[in-house]
Amino acid sequence: MATNIDFKNIWKQQTSNKPNMEELLGKLKKFRNHNLRRLILTNIGLIATSLFILFIWYWYQPEMITTKIGIIMVILAMVIFLFAYNKMFMVFYKIDQTQSNNEYLQSLYVVKSKQKFMQTTILNLYFIMLFLGICFYMYEYTSRMTLGSGILAYAVTLAWIAFNWFYLRPRTIKKQQGKLDELINKFEEINNQLKES
Repeated sequence: MATNIDFKNIWKQQTSNKPNMEELLGKLKKFRNHNLRRLILTNIGLIATSLFILFIWYWYQPEMITTKIGIIMVILAMVIFLFAYNKMFMVFYKIDQTQSNNEYLQSLYVVKSKQKFMQTTILNLYFIMLFLGICFYMYEYTSRMTLGSGILAYAVTLAWIAFNWFYLRPRTIKKQQGKLDELINKFEEINNQLKES
């Protein structure tokens, strides 16, 4: 039983895995807007937290120097984090619909480099300063508790910091890197196709 199969036609009709430029630009815009929103919300959250901590300092007038050092360390950690994080604002803001494929790709490489610096150096510094600041801050209040209550207060606080450090931080980093790597791979694919054609 002879059948005439037109492989050429079938090949042409197959759905291609090549990235659709409009769809890709839509994903890029969504990525850009999501990161700008996150940046703004992080600023609002950390500034509000810093102001609240300063209000607590003013209202409760801590007596021990350790408490004051703790407050300063926590606020300084937030200021350093925001200073570094806000440098990404212009990178995200400059990504628009008028760039060439290569410019999009270069912008994404810059984002990846800055994101890596944030996720390693800055985040490590932030967590260390936050951890030490909270430990110093708590000392004045836990010293007035019974030994058991003081240990429990520190244990709960350290458990929360550990949960953030060992569970939430790696998951967030992996998610951020995954979205960025997906965009970079698709723009690289388009750039390679343009070079070949």
